[in-house]
Amino acid sequence: MAHGHTAKRYTGLMDWLTTVDHKKIGILYLIAGGIFFLLGGIEAILIRVQLLYPDQKIFFGDTFNQLTTMHGTTMIFLAAMPVIFAFMNAIVPLQIGARDVAFPFVNALGFWLFFFGGVLLNTSWFLGGAPAAGWTAYPPLAGIIDPSGAFKGVDFYVLGLQIAGLGTLIGGINFLVTIINMRAPGMTYMRMPMFTWTAFITSLLILFAFPAITVGLVEMMFDRIFGGAFFDIAKGGNPVLWEHLFWIFGHPEVYILILPAFGIVSDVVATFSRKRLFGYSSMVFATALIGFLGFMVWAHHMFTTGIGPVGDAIFGVATMAIAVPTGVKIFNWLFTLWGGQIRFTTANIFATAFIPTFVMGGVTGVMLAVPAADFQYHDTYFVVAHFHYVIVGGLVLGLFAASYYWWPKMFGRMLNETLGKIHFWTFFIGFHMTFFPQHFLGLMGMPRRVFTYQADAGLEQGNFISTIGAFLMGIGTIIFLINIFASLRRPMDAPADPWDARTLEWTIPSPPPEYNFKQTPLVRGYDAFWKEKMAGNKEMTPAEPIGSIHMPSPSILPFLMSVGLFVAGYGFMYHTYIVSILGIGMTLICMFFRSVYDDHGFHIEPEELNDKGAKA
Repeated sequence: MAHGHTAKRYTGLMDWLTTVDHKKIGILYLIAGGIFFLLGGIEAILIRVQLLYPDQKIFFGDTFNQLTTMHGTTMIFLAAMPVIFAFMNAIVPLQIGARDVAFPFVNALGFWLFFFGGVLLNTSWFLGGAPAAGWTAYPPLAGIIDPSGAFKGVDFYVLGLQIAGLGTLIGGINFLVTIINMRAPGMTYMRMPMFTWTAFITSLLILFAFPAITVGLVEMMFDRIFGGAFFDIAKGGNPVLWEHLFWIFGHPEVYILILPAFGIVSDVVATFSRKRLFGYSSMVFATALIGFLGFMVWAHHMFTTGIGPVGDAIFGVATMAIAVPTGVKIFNWLFTLWGGQIRFTTANIFATAFIPTFVMGGVTGVMLAVPAADFQYHDTYFVVAHFHYVIVGGLVLGLFAASYYWWPKMFGRMLNETLGKIHFWTFFIGFHMTFFPQHFLGLMGMPRRVFTYQADAGLEQGNFISTIGAFLMGIGTIIFLINIFASLRRPMDAPADPWDARTLEWTIPSPPPEYNFKQTPLVRGYDAFWKEKMAGNKEMTPAEPIGSIHMPSPSILPFLMSVGLFVAGYGFMYHTYIVSILGIGMTLICMFFRSVYDDHGFHIEPEELNDKGAKA
């Protein structure tokens, strides 16, 4: 059958609803993740407002429990994951010299599933109350069902995360296939940039970790909606089963979040030191080892459940072992900086600040790995401090570094460096003010998830400093937003290679054209673009003659399939099964339509390549 030579062109909102272009999907992930990040941040500030002084009654009782639950759930599942996926979508195909991901349609479906899962979860605020069982949703607390039918918060959690998690899972599979099959000629595994490597290993972790949480959520759905007995002791169930399922997913999830940040820091530090990344192969193997060991340590979250001294010892030792490959990475970053021609751009300040901050989180992680000590630290603010040093001091600083580094490539505009540095200092100082005192609050016995404390317990000063720090972080985030809006008002005038960088994404215009590469590049070594620069070439050597380029067509089906599952979720929650049948039917009809209608995409002919131009 002949291929179409003209694409179905949409404009405006329809263009974004139907796009299958990995760069636009990256931007959609960034916008949606950014909105959820702001929601999670507001929830965090409300938590800190309640804890500013002892015995306050602003957000207390069930409201406070809803805030802590939604803050954790939103930040992990709906803010951190999608922003990581934003950069993976926008950058990984460019770094390996590909024209798109392996399955563009599935890529779009992954985004819309995540988005509607997140929206479903957040509508709980307006429909009787958000989940209030903690972000880990431990039964029996998560199994409580209000006979009046008013309290459905955990139902929203269960169904929202199932839909969003499905999107993440198919996204991870897509990146695995893309990186394995679509690398440019000469791009061997040991020539891939570190960000691509971390995206690859992260996708493997998603593939093996997400089925565990999916099984757990399905079982909890059966318990809550269909009267099942998986976690109900009265019916012969076991609540510790949920803990195992949750943490078999939950601990690899921490590495799903932090490994891409490792890749970002590796690329940024090497670029702004004007040096090849020190110990590249050891970095690759350390990343793989961290991913492998990440599956063997889940029970360190459960030392206090009584798994016994043998289990405690095995999981304690395995947890400490992860510090070894992580330490390898820390030294490699320091040796990359050592002796380099360092430029402290905003991106590099965030990346270098990541290193000591993440080390502090790692040190408290090793402390928590000692079972006897963990019995003292467990469920105190010490754990809160540790976790935030890893996730905020690690991941979020890494994502800010990525934002300043790749913003010109994604949007064709530079972010303001002065505003960027103000953003860094307010956020960084605010972060340490918020979470450093929490180590001591925890050691003084302050439990997590409590909405008040006594005035004479010596906890006032630490909580006061912590809350002021949270407001500083909020101010830093507002400065970042001002920077974004100021940059979007400027013309698209970012050069192709503003940083004198080393990898393939900087060889093409900013923002990239729809087809990414006019000709697939020939990769002749690690740091492919730098190697060409050192040989005196301004551009990459092409691996093919100029010819017509085959591109996938846009489609509204991923959006409609996700809306179908979104609608079905409400049907299950409210036991209106006709709505569920209609929603699932809508999804199945879209799948059927996709399978019988063979969309061949379209060709961009050689004479169109230059005048197509870049698409934002």
